[in-house]
Amino acid sequence: MSPIRPIAATLLLAASKWLGRLAPVRGGSVSLPALLLLAATGTLRAEEVVTETAPVTPSGEAALSETPDPVIDTPPAGDLPAPAQTAAPSPNVTVNLINRLVEKKILTREEANVMIQQAQADAAAAQQQQQAQADIAALPPAPGPDDMRVTYIPEVVKNNMRDEIKQELMAQAREEKWSEKHYPEWTDRFRPFGDIRGRYDGTFFPAGNDASGAFPNFNAINTGQPFDTSGTQFSPQYNVDQDRQRTRLRARFGTDILLGDGFNAGLRLGTGESNSPTSPNQTLGASGGNFSKYAIWLDRAFLSYDAGPGDGQELTFMMGRFDNPFFSTDVQWDDDLGFDGLAVRGKVNLTDKASTFFTAGYFPVYNTDFNFASNQPSKFESTDKWLTGLQAGIDWKITSDLKAKFSIAYYDFNDISGKLSDPFIPLSASDAGSTDTTRPGFAQRGNTYMALRDIDNSTAANDFGNKYQYQYYGLASEFRNLTITGKLDYDHYDPVRLSLLGEVTKNIAFDASAINAKAVNNRAAGNSGSVGAFDGGDTAWNLAFQVGKPSMEHFGDWQAGFGYRYVESDAVVDGFTDSDFGGGGTNVQGFTLGGSMALSPAVRAGLRWMSSDEITGPPLSTDILQFDINAKF
Repeated sequence: MSPIRPIAATLLLAASKWLGRLAPVRGGSVSLPALLLLAATGTLRAEEVVTETAPVTPSGEAALSETPDPVIDTPPAGDLPAPAQTAAPSPNVTVNLINRLVEKKILTREEANVMIQQAQADAAAAQQQQQAQADIAALPPAPGPDDMRVTYIPEVVKNNMRDEIKQELMAQAREEKWSEKHYPEWTDRFRPFGDIRGRYDGTFFPAGNDASGAFPNFNAINTGQPFDTSGTQFSPQYNVDQDRQRTRLRARFGTDILLGDGFNAGLRLGTGESNSPTSPNQTLGASGGNFSKYAIWLDRAFLSYDAGPGDGQELTFMMGRFDNPFFSTDVQWDDDLGFDGLAVRGKVNLTDKASTFFTAGYFPVYNTDFNFASNQPSKFESTDKWLTGLQAGIDWKITSDLKAKFSIAYYDFNDISGKLSDPFIPLSASDAGSTDTTRPGFAQRGNTYMALRDIDNSTAANDFGNKYQYQYYGLASEFRNLTITGKLDYDHYDPVRLSLLGEVTKNIAFDASAINAKAVNNRAAGNSGSVGAFDGGDTAWNLAFQVGKPSMEHFGDWQAGFGYRYVESDAVVDGFTDSDFGGGGTNVQGFTLGGSMALSPAVRAGLRWMSSDEITGPPLSTDILQFDINAKF
């Protein structure tokens, strides 16, 4: 070996180290200029330089690459092979070059290990410096002379920011229809609704009411065991002399169901102390008291089909149990009354200012028990009761401020009156008469009643009428009502509306002479304490004036009203008329005064005073005060 080569090698290694630092990002590899110097001095052959620095192209020529060599971890010095052994090839160019120098005995293994460790240290330092520069670049720029640093944000500003962000998110939600992605499609068919009402109800009886037993409770008799008229006890009686105060609750929840293709359905559940058709009120502390749970009833369940052409016109068919389909006041039908059966309702536009409407229905009022009489092998014939209703009317926009609505209706109650039974002797309260089912299933008070059982008193079996006089009672009159209802709305003071509502009805099936022959109540006082002639009537009317906003949607919106009514004993069926005025029923006259105010779009408060007197019979006056809080959703 030439004596110049060790000296040249030493100089070239020093130059290689210096040139390698010109590109430390290559992971400690020797740069291409250093390799070329080694080749120029003969320390390495040219082909070795090409092999160590560039891949070979498919044509067989070496290809230079601008891509840096990857950083490859190398084993520590202690793990390197002994100097006598040939080092295994490494994917790192610098390591392979130093190994070549060791093989050519230019470097010892110890010197090679030192160089490799130094190259690794240089690479690590370069990586740390590069990472530090990247971290500094990621920091936000330093504040300028016009920038301000905020250390405290007032609460009002936070709230404004929160509201702005909320509005932006809601707008984005509407645009992207987020809600449609979080529930099944079938839930779009349901339209739930409900209401909760709390009520204070005070009933007050002025002095002078007849508390001698002149007001029998026929509903209590007819819904329980028959009353033995031969006994010494009073029949069930209405309270007419002791004031009562009650807190009452009404809760209802339902949903409309859109079935598509014109079909719809509806369901509603509601509270109630009983299955009364006119009152959903539940008296708190009643039904056993002691915080007992209260019953929930099926209040509405119906299916409807809308075949109308639209454009404000209607043709709807209904079946099941649904809201009152007729235009009426609470003298004819109580506000909470639901109708069972079939109905059709329509509306046809006549001009741009007038339209006509109609309603027709067929409703089962009572269906005979399938096994009546249950305690006899031979059954009695059915005594089913039906209501047929027909109504026609007109909506008329008289001027831009005045609207009118008038209708005439005919209601025919088929077989609703009581029938006298076949003669028999009831030897116990469980013995049934052939016409027991003609008694009302529900009643309030006011209608005229007749005894249903023709009891044979000609034998000693009942001591010739001195015992076993178990009796039920049925309505003494048939009912076919001709009813006219009207309403005027005056909007000149919009948004305040003035309204006048009226109704008059006459029971054209009323026969005073026939009723006189069998009536057990509603008789005038006779001479010397004897029972007088029947003194009931067949006509009812009411008139109410209302003022206020028709829809109370904001706090402070209000309504007020005053009304007067006159309802004779057999003008309407007492079981279906207003359940509040006079305690519910007929044979009453008097006034109603009240008002309500919105506390929010969904909550309102109301106050009402009702004062009534009996028209015929023993004296009876009733005053009722009601305060309501009603919430709808």
